[in-house]
This record gives sequence, structure tokens and C-alpha cells, in this order.
Amino acid sequence: MRILAFGTYQAADHPRVRVLADGLRARGHRVAEANVPLGLSTRERVAMLGARSGAVQMAVRLVRSWSRLTGKALRARAAGRPDAVLVGYMGHFDVWLARLLFPRTTIVLDHLVFAATTAQDRGVGGTGLKQRLLRAIDAAALRIADVVVLDTDEHRDLVPERLRAKAVVVPVGATAQWYDAAQPVSPVDTTGGPLRVVFYGLFTPLQGAATIGAAIGLLRPEEPVHVTMIGSGQDLDVAQAAARGGARTEWIPWVTSEDLPALVAGHDVGIGILGTTPKAQKVVPNKVYQCAAAGLAVVTSDTAPQRRAFGDAVIGVPPGDAAALADTLRSLAADRSLLAGRRSAAAAAAERFRPAAAVGPLDERLRAVVR
Repeated sequence: MRILAFGTYQAADHPRVRVLADGLRARGHRVAEANVPLGLSTRERVAMLGARSGAVQMAVRLVRSWSRLTGKALRARAAGRPDAVLVGYMGHFDVWLARLLFPRTTIVLDHLVFAATTAQDRGVGGTGLKQRLLRAIDAAALRIADVVVLDTDEHRDLVPERLRAKAVVVPVGATAQWYDAAQPVSPVDTTGGPLRVVFYGLFTPLQGAATIGAAIGLLRPEEPVHVTMIGSGQDLDVAQAAARGGARTEWIPWVTSEDLPALVAGHDVGIGILGTTPKAQKVVPNKVYQCAAAGLAVVTSDTAPQRRAFGDAVIGVPPGDAAALADTLRSLAADRSLLAGRRSAAAAAAERFRPAAAVGPLDERLRAVVR
């Protein structure tokens, strides 16, 4: 089957589309790509959609990107008409262009993000008219697509019932880069060094960065725990203030997507999310899949979708509970055989989410609907 990955997605920042494309290739499909990144973060996109002036700026950017994207798509079509077009992450508008360019082709929309709920979660979408507009944008994108890809059952349930038959749940997974970065795990750590803990992200409310900072603050500097915090975002200042005086912590503002897997794999424990927002109850974040693939023990919020995906292979703590996170890190620092077991369990569970395995439900759906 010929599949065209299409849109203004930014795979370096949001590798979900890379997992889908790589997985479909591994399952025998021919996957080409027509991609012109829009150059905006998720927060910037959602914030712009919620304001009149921002919507105009968004339209200007889209027109510029779409002119180039159209050329790439037409060249790809000349090489062989695709059987399906996969519209990547944040493709709420790209799906319109895909339908225009490929009117009789199966359009697959990776609807990893609902604009309305993401705006609420990040505090940038407001209420009333703005929320109605964002919900309308979500609904239109869902109607246009023939197949809608979601990441969890909870997100599938947000699709209007009349459109839910289009939905297929595909876990986020992790690219091969993360599995390749994994380091051998010794049954017992005899180095005597500190527990190496890492968190990376955009410091959004969903991620619970303030809770993670508070947990760091509850750990004493002399305890054998060293934390690396990578990234920046809206809750960075709050997290740093809460962490002050606690465990030894290095704050790194940015790491390239190429360098991130190896850096993360040099740690013992990866922190997932600890947020208490409604959206935080519906996701299994990239970093949980990625840290598990890289061979780290994973500590994350105890939520239904994360339990469903990983079971006991990751350590769950109550969302928003800084004391529980701090106590868990102390336990892992004190018992290195427990740590080794947790690392091995997470790595074993992550094997189910390699690209070829993760895209299984989408592959099955495409084979059923594409004629």
C-alpha cells in the first residue's frame, strides 16, 4: 500500500508521526512524505486560534506553508498516487488541504490533540466563544477524515458518537532511536553513585512540573539523588522555586531531539507526568514510552490509561503528590536491586510499543478500508 505522510507537523518536536510512518514501513507499506513544518509549538498554535489577531497570523503562516506543501504533495502523487494520506500531529487544518488535493483517497488524521481540551489544559483557550470555536475546529477535522487515530481509549471517547466508528486507538510508542540508546542494566549497581533521575518536557500543567519541583525540594541535598530537569515552559519558574534547597539538580534549558535519547539513557529513573488536569487523566505521554524504551525505571502518575498500557512495569504515584514522588525516589536510591528490577520491567513492557507493534491497529484498519 502507498501511504503519504502529509502536513505541517514538526516530527523533531513531536515524534508521533515518525512512529506511525516507521511502523507502517516496517509492516510492508511504502511511505513517502510531504512535510513543511509550520514552525509553531502546540501552545502557540492553540493560543493563536483563540484570538482574532492570532487566527490571522496562523492563516498567513498556513498559506505560506501550504504553497510549498502542495508542491511536495503533487510531486509525490506524480510518482504514484497514494492509497492513503496520513495527516500528522496538529493537522486540524492540514486535513482540509489533504482532502482538496486527494478527494478520492482515504484520509487518515492523527488526532493526538483536541484543540479545545488542550486550550483548557494549558490555560490559553478561555471559555465561551473561544471554546466553541475550538470545538468547531475539532469537529470539522473529525468529519473530513475517513480514519481518526487517537492515542488512548479516553481520547477516543471524546470523539462524537456519530463519528466514533472512524476512530482507532494507536499508542504513542517510541522511535527506534530510544531503544538503540538503552544501556545494559546490571542486576545490582555497585558504583556507589547517586540515583540519577531525569525529567524533560515543556513544563505544562499536564506534566505536573510544579509537583516534580516540590518533590525535589522535599529531598535533602545530602541524599543520594541527583536530578536533571530538561526543558522550559510556563511552569518552569514555579518548579525551580519549589525545588530550591532540595536534592542536587541540574537545569538544562534545551537539548536537541537527536541528542536527547542518549542523554536520557544515561540516567536510572525517568519521571513521566504528575499533573492533575483533566487531560492528564487521559494520556500516556511520550516520555513514559521513551524512558521505558531507553531502559529507565519510570515513575509517573497512577492513572487509568497509564495502568492499562504498562501495568506494574512502571511505578505509579498519586497525581499531584510530591511527597509520594520523593518517597519513591528515596526507595529506589536505597535499594539498587529494586531499581534494576524496575528498569528491566519497564524495558520489557516497552517492547510492545516499538513502531511496528504500535501501529498494528492502524494497519488492520487501513487494510480493511482501503480498496
